[in-house]
Amino acid sequence: MKTVRFALLRHGVTDWNAEKRIQGHSDISLRPESIAFYQNRRLPKDWRDVVWYCTPLVRTRETADALSVSPITPNPALIEMNWGTWEGRRLPELRDELGDAMRVNEDRGWDFRPEGGESPRDVLARVEGFLRQSTEPQFGAITHKGVIRAVYAAARPWNMMGKIPDKLDWECLHVFEWSEQDGLKVSELNVPLVSVVSGTECN
Repeated sequence: MKTVRFALLRHGVTDWNAEKRIQGHSDISLRPESIAFYQNRRLPKDWRDVVWYCTPLVRTRETADALSVSPITPNPALIEMNWGTWEGRRLPELRDELGDAMRVNEDRGWDFRPEGGESPRDVLARVEGFLRQSTEPQFGAITHKGVIRAVYAAARPWNMMGKIPDKLDWECLHVFEWSEQDGLKVSELNVPLVSVVSGTECN
């Protein structure tokens, strides 16, 4: 039976993240201070010698470069959820503007869909397609919050409505397992990166 163990790490902070703007497929670079943060971090030892992927968006590649993760291969299946015409907007503004229609949409959980964009269910389908095709028993990926939330929700399981069951630290790795028989499972959440201090490494 095919089984895959994989670690997901969200990219660093961009200006749009700091401004709480929806990014989706918009290609926004990291803030200089975010690059500096990851330049002082390394992957945990258990994850340094596995295959690593990023997405076609520059913010994941810049995070990989800052962490000295190399080689790394872009894969479009791991890209952030497409937010369509809502990219660049802020959720509070959309809620004020769309009113009841937005509330009904958000209450769809897995089937929430921005105008012209994807649902979390769509995101999960392409990630699971990638897992089925993977020839690696273990890998890591620098990806996006929407992707990690979809994988986490399927693994927990959680219907993506109401409060998330676990607090996810977006500066940590989140480790999952997938098998053809059992689907997704949580392996370990909030695995810290290693801090590099004065040429030595410490947790």
